[in-house]
Amino acid sequence: MDKLVIDIETKNTFQDVGGYDRLLDLEISFVGAYSYKQNAYLSFFENDLGKLGPILQNAGMIIGFSTNRFDIPILNKYFNFNVKAINSLDILDDIEEKLGHRVKLDQLAKANLNISKTGHGLDAIKYYKEGRLDELEKYCLQDVKVTKELYDLGKKQGYLLVPTNYGADVAKVELNWQEKIPSSSAQTLF
Repeated sequence: MDKLVIDIETKNTFQDVGGYDRLLDLEISFVGAYSYKQNAYLSFFENDLGKLGPILQNAGMIIGFSTNRFDIPILNKYFNFNVKAINSLDILDDIEEKLGHRVKLDQLAKANLNISKTGHGLDAIKYYKEGRLDELEKYCLQDVKVTKELYDLGKKQGYLLVPTNYGADVAKVELNWQEKIPSSSAQTLF
């Protein structure tokens, strides 16, 4: 089974759809992924989502940042199988559970990898609306790369450094990201 690092971008904002409780009214413009099995970054614009389906069905785990609250529920509405049934590791959920507060992907990247994101999620919507699809793809795949590198580092060393107290302090958050991929998750997907 494959492991996928996933990030989605949407065509619209929460403001466009009437608020945070209208999550499922958001529409996908692009999905970026990294496949450990293929050792490759994958790109899916909205018209390519049919090609993503079989890849998701063969995944034993989805890894991401805020994926349980955002990416997976939105992805789920595009497929005729239960994307939510795929095992997931949400880096943000794990850290929030241990620290009691959220942190931004960019803050984690700076503290652990000495790199930054290339922009903000609203930039992705702007790129889509302006037809700058190459920039949309580049932005999303950079987020996938950052998330993958954070996962790989956290798995290897057993912790990540997390800025706290508005960045004034740093906490060492212990993690247990050892492989827990079942031999087959096909029974739960349909």
